[in-house]
Amino acid sequence: MRLVLEKRAGASGRMAILSPLIAIALTLITGGIIFALRGLNPFSALYVFFAEPLTTSWSVEQLIVKATPLAMIGAGLAVSYMANVWNIGAEGQLTAGAILGSAVPVFFPEFQSPLTLVLMLALGIAGGMAWASIPAFLKNRFGANEILTSLMLVYLIQLMLDWLVRGPWRDPKGYNFPKTIAFTDWQLLPQFQVLPPSIGPIYINLGAIFAVAAAVALAFMMGRTLKGYELRVQGIAPRAGRFSGFPREKTVWFCFLLSGGLAGLAGICEVMSTVGQLQPGISPGYGFTAIIVAFLGRLNPIGALVAAFALAISYLGGESAQVALGISDKTARVFQGILLFYILACDSLILHRLKFIGRRPRLAEAEA
Repeated sequence: MRLVLEKRAGASGRMAILSPLIAIALTLITGGIIFALRGLNPFSALYVFFAEPLTTSWSVEQLIVKATPLAMIGAGLAVSYMANVWNIGAEGQLTAGAILGSAVPVFFPEFQSPLTLVLMLALGIAGGMAWASIPAFLKNRFGANEILTSLMLVYLIQLMLDWLVRGPWRDPKGYNFPKTIAFTDWQLLPQFQVLPPSIGPIYINLGAIFAVAAAVALAFMMGRTLKGYELRVQGIAPRAGRFSGFPREKTVWFCFLLSGGLAGLAGICEVMSTVGQLQPGISPGYGFTAIIVAFLGRLNPIGALVAAFALAISYLGGESAQVALGISDKTARVFQGILLFYILACDSLILHRLKFIGRRPRLAEAEA
């Protein structure tokens, strides 16, 4: 007997729904085995990692904070991947948006008005779009692989950020630490209380509202507009898209500018809320984790919004496990990698099924 993958007659709708759930279950089982091999109680460790972040109002608030950039970037990547445009450099576009948006308080620290907030957000979007336009141009002009070009640009912009905060943009009163001046007042995102003190309280910043609005708007675009239909056709049947007169070059530009702009917005929102200034470590890898968010959300912007919270738990749980269990802060990355592996593996069952095939008879037996 041997196990083979047999191609289905058509895509399985049931497996499309079950695939992420199976992937999450397998990730939990694998995580329990890893914890057990380290001499930890797997049930207690999994509780600390995945359930404890949901037990207090403070942790829920932090969960929203970490899910916000993941949802914002993941929704944009979901649209791009649906159209077969593979932007892998969202982490770099996040950084570019943070840099350009932060130029306002760095050069004009006394500029304090509602226009400051609007200008920083607009420049953040522009920075992400500008950085994303580089692989889009290389793809359309020279046929360069967008996966490689967008990924390599991540490290270039991160080195640029490091040079800025250690050199020309460094705070002269910052005791030689690599950071800019601290942002204040209108240079920070306003917060809103969503639950009363008797229950929470839980506060969210303006970035969370942007993330929800972006996911809803993109879901409407993909499901109700001609542009969404064009993107879906080019992703599912590129040849049919060409015959329909949908220009591939414009699709590449649209997807890169859209996903890059949302990544840049996520970057400047992160700087204007959680970080509060520009420094080398403005993101724990949100741009890369958002790739998992897009696939876990089934390349659907609303699904990406939901998946962002699942991945945010891995970040928050990793911090809790580091304190409570004494394990490395890189554990969250391990779980994210395992989850991506299982998602891709389970997704193969949408178009294929597992089937056992009996041992083939030998030639002599066949002749007899």
